[in-house]
Amino acid sequence: MTLRVALDANVLIAGTVFPRWPHEVLRHALRGDYLLVLSPIVIREAQRRIVERFPDYAERFEAFLALARYEEAPVPSQEEVARHQDLVRQREGVSVALSVIAAEVDYFVTYDRDFTDESESTAKVRRAIPGILLPPVFLRDVMGWTSEELEAIRTREWSDLGDG
Repeated sequence: MTLRVALDANVLIAGTVFPRWPHEVLRHALRGDYLLVLSPIVIREAQRRIVERFPDYAERFEAFLALARYEEAPVPSQEEVARHQDLVRQREGVSVALSVIAAEVDYFVTYDRDFTDESESTAKVRRAIPGILLPPVFLRDVMGWTSEELEAIRTREWSDLGDG
């Protein structure tokens, strides 16, 4: 059975801009180690933020999208978003959460604390999406990385890869 993994915009952005944990999550997707599932909402947000904040990396992100084989997650209707406003602390996250839920993924990899915090305020979304993981936890628990391998790239730079 193929693992189905959704990524949040913050992982796409970090993985494009910095050669650290999120970058390795993207590399696993490119190798086909799991089926990548992306919401059009997440793609648009990542594109917007990369163009605004990291324009030198826009071409790299578009190249990733062109190379990656991914399934498109469903986009919820405005009515559905309105009905589920209490799903995530920040209103902007409701569409992403509903899209991930509808895609029926095994894991959702994100740095967004509205998903990753283990608190009463995130309990509802964590019940709806049981496989929410931070990138290094995904690499360790799902992809089998060791603590030593994770630590080795914690502060890695592009020049360390010969890709300045």
